[in-house]
Amino acid sequence: MSTPRKLTKCRGPLSRRSFLEIGSLAACGVGLSDLLRLRALGGSAGPSDPDTAVILVWLPGGPPHMETYDMKPDAPSEYRGIFNPIRTNVRGIEVCELLPLHAKCADKYTLIRSVSHEFSDHGGGHKRFLTGYKPKSPVDTVNDYPMVGSVVSKLREQLKRGLPNYVAATDDGRQGADVFAFGGAYLGSATTPFFVAGDPSSPSFKVQNLGLTPDMAERLDDRAHLLAGLDRLRRDVDKSGLMDTMDQFNRQALDLLMSDKARAAFDLSREPAKLRERYGNHAFGQRALMARRLVEAGTSFVTVVMENPGGTMPRYGTYNWDSHAVNCHLFDDARWRFPYYDQAVTALIEDLYARGLDKKVLLVVTGEFGRTPRLSTTVGSQTGVTQPGRDHWPGSMSMLVSGGGMRTGQVIGATDARGEAPIERALAPEDLWATVYRHLGIDPTQSFLDHSGRPFPILPGGEPIAELLPS
Repeated sequence: MSTPRKLTKCRGPLSRRSFLEIGSLAACGVGLSDLLRLRALGGSAGPSDPDTAVILVWLPGGPPHMETYDMKPDAPSEYRGIFNPIRTNVRGIEVCELLPLHAKCADKYTLIRSVSHEFSDHGGGHKRFLTGYKPKSPVDTVNDYPMVGSVVSKLREQLKRGLPNYVAATDDGRQGADVFAFGGAYLGSATTPFFVAGDPSSPSFKVQNLGLTPDMAERLDDRAHLLAGLDRLRRDVDKSGLMDTMDQFNRQALDLLMSDKARAAFDLSREPAKLRERYGNHAFGQRALMARRLVEAGTSFVTVVMENPGGTMPRYGTYNWDSHAVNCHLFDDARWRFPYYDQAVTALIEDLYARGLDKKVLLVVTGEFGRTPRLSTTVGSQTGVTQPGRDHWPGSMSMLVSGGGMRTGQVIGATDARGEAPIERALAPEDLWATVYRHLGIDPTQSFLDHSGRPFPILPGGEPIAELLPS
């Protein structure tokens, strides 16, 4: 995952003349045949609490837990690395010296140091973490089970707020449900996110497929007539209700296309310059700010993908958090990457609290796994010199949780002296998601039907993390 993946072009539904814009709006190229297969698979799962939201900051590649939130300064040198922990504004909580802004707001977040799973490939790790289920294959990123955001999208499909209900912000070229295992699996393509690709800090940034251009406005009647034709087709051809999902999906796309509220929510120029500077004039910062604007306006689930913060990547760095020695110099890459990350995440935390969103919005910051506690060295593919790195390690990982009315200013769990495995309060990804679903008012024991009609619960297990829950 050290370089962007080439994606298949969006096919576009129906015809270029009538639905090219609408088709790419929410599901990255759902064609007519795809839309005809979209199924209303709600099962017995009931509605969730619409006055809550989630921001997931996703760190693909896997951030190094021993350079961020679970440092081991007393471990042998081949484990501990070169950075020192620093104190925070909460006694007993320490973070890496490269995260000084984290140190100033530790009372507003919780660190979890004891989540682990068994999938060490990026594909398997993405699927295992983002769905709560063990994937059928340890590789690739095509989901067998729906990503958490798709579950939320399905259960809140009745909301009409003039906004995408589920948004994912990525680098350009990284949009697509199967890049990071964001797929809806048996919930269908209509539950995948509305992708916002590109760097929002760039002067040329534009949210694609949002708003009307003059030529599109002239063709609105054409789209409306075609939608009416789809109504007749549904009535005449399919009495089972299978095409209701297609009809609903396209109507929602058209509503979004014309939504002033959506255009306003995505418009970062409406924010004070000082606040934009606090978030940082880079992809990480402005993406995080956009996420706050979206959840405040009514979006239920926003995934902020933080890979490359923007600008020219140094030779010793790597594209995302995949800090193998062959990819990057672990410590030099951290000196370059962490300040962007530190600025963006802490600005988001402080902004949520300052705007009174700390109960409505739950923030989760994580990647798919941690990195090997033991350092490795090899010749870098870009630098040509021997350099340090860490490999994939699902056996222990660290993450940050803030807001959601949860208890903060604490550390949950612990790993052993070398950071290799949890020794206190061992947790799994489904425990984290059980906590998220509780915040959203979703019962994760309720089921959806898969493509063969078998019921699958939203989660296969897991319990809300008691230490996080409000007292």
